[in-house]
Amino acid sequence: MLVKNPILWADMPDPDVIRVGDTYYMVSTTMFVMPGGPILKSKDLVHWELVSYIFDTIENNDLYRLNHGKHAYGKGQWATSLKYYRGRFYACFVCHDMKRTYIYHTDDIEESGWDRYVLEDVFHDMSFLFDDGKAYLIYGNGEIYIVELKDELSGVKEGGINRLLFSTPSENIGLRCEGCRAYQHNGFYYLLFIEWPKDGNRRRRVVCYRSKSLLGEYERKILLDDDMGYRNQGIAQGVLIDTPDGDWYSILFQDHGAVGRIPYLIPATWEDDWPVIGWNGKVPEAFEIPLEPFAAKPLIISDTFNHAENRLQPQWQWNHNPLEHCWSFVERPGYLRLRTENTAKDILSARNTLTQRTSGPRCAFSVMLETGGMKPGDYAGLVALQGNYGTIGVKAGDSGSIEILVCGRDDGGQQVVKDAVPIFHQKVYLKIVFDYENDRDTASFFYSEDGIHWRTSGWELQMKYTLDLFIGYRIGIFYYSEREVGGFADFQHFTYTSMQ
Repeated sequence: MLVKNPILWADMPDPDVIRVGDTYYMVSTTMFVMPGGPILKSKDLVHWELVSYIFDTIENNDLYRLNHGKHAYGKGQWATSLKYYRGRFYACFVCHDMKRTYIYHTDDIEESGWDRYVLEDVFHDMSFLFDDGKAYLIYGNGEIYIVELKDELSGVKEGGINRLLFSTPSENIGLRCEGCRAYQHNGFYYLLFIEWPKDGNRRRRVVCYRSKSLLGEYERKILLDDDMGYRNQGIAQGVLIDTPDGDWYSILFQDHGAVGRIPYLIPATWEDDWPVIGWNGKVPEAFEIPLEPFAAKPLIISDTFNHAENRLQPQWQWNHNPLEHCWSFVERPGYLRLRTENTAKDILSARNTLTQRTSGPRCAFSVMLETGGMKPGDYAGLVALQGNYGTIGVKAGDSGSIEILVCGRDDGGQQVVKDAVPIFHQKVYLKIVFDYENDRDTASFFYSEDGIHWRTSGWELQMKYTLDLFIGYRIGIFYYSEREVGGFADFQHFTYTSMQ
């Protein structure tokens, strides 16, 4: 089977991958969108489908409910470590906003509904390591620590190992080693990290530490420093993984503009008991892999919203915790109905925005909106969601007036109107086209009365990957009120088009 990099042109940061038999499972970071901790499945390391989530919500507090001006943007679930140990699956991640570490566990990774332990400690960018019947977390940024867990992994073991393992270089280093992934192989312990130097190529790179003893001394080696010619964005942070036949690969991600952090599959070998990633220090654009293609379900989907129960397709995630009673498929069969319960000043403070990833090189999303249930001050439509966002939708005015409204965010963080056009139909079609090809990173906004003949708005969004949200751009369906709650908006025929 021919592999072409990247294997997924969509936001999939901080991957951890395990193999159980001939099946691979991947976890990625989704931060503040819910449900979170997506679990992806593959048989060939190239084609991945979404099978479950680790949690429906992390916490049910003001941060995750978007209440009182609080939010979890750029926070939430980070850099999850995934392991299979003694017949159970374990996932561990830190929430810096909660100053906690969460350990989830289940015996069926393809079914949502994990149990969890909550640790009142922050173990930044940790990795599980299981050794001789004992469980550890290895974690840190620059200063790398190890802590021993209780046998059932419910917390830190009293009197167990809990110490500094080693310090990584700091001179001429902007970002010291973090993003740990820990392994044992052929009598050695291996710890993979990323670091970002201020000299040399000045980009993220993969660094490995190894030792024959768990507590050291550790040797250091740079494993990969390559950007595939893309804007000096180093391909780094990820995993080593083997196949049942004993072949080795690495899955790493690259910051790739507005679309987000996208994963690459890279051949790996071993020389002198060091892992070697890539070919002559480079990530190949294409190579053959001796695995049969896996018929994975798509990670981004269209949706008719014609469902017999209020159950989302797994590709959908809410922006923060949803108001479950404010959305429905069954209230009006064949439609997604969104209701308002809170007022909001802009899209980032709005509840129940329903999102999916976007994809490169180009893609488009459209939806039909019926506005008959909207109240004055209500706004409903589609959003290109990031800190620097863009929306197109219908704004309801007084006396039944409505208009197409295109909005963005100014330099001061305020939502501003970019275009406004009066309309006279309660049914309107909306569309956003995302163009990531050749770093264009633009979103264009369209509307139509019949879904066939489209009119462009007078504004184009220059998309930017910003750290306030820390995600690649998502498509979202939204509805909120600025004045009077209790209205509703009906959506139908959500359509995703990949434009290769």
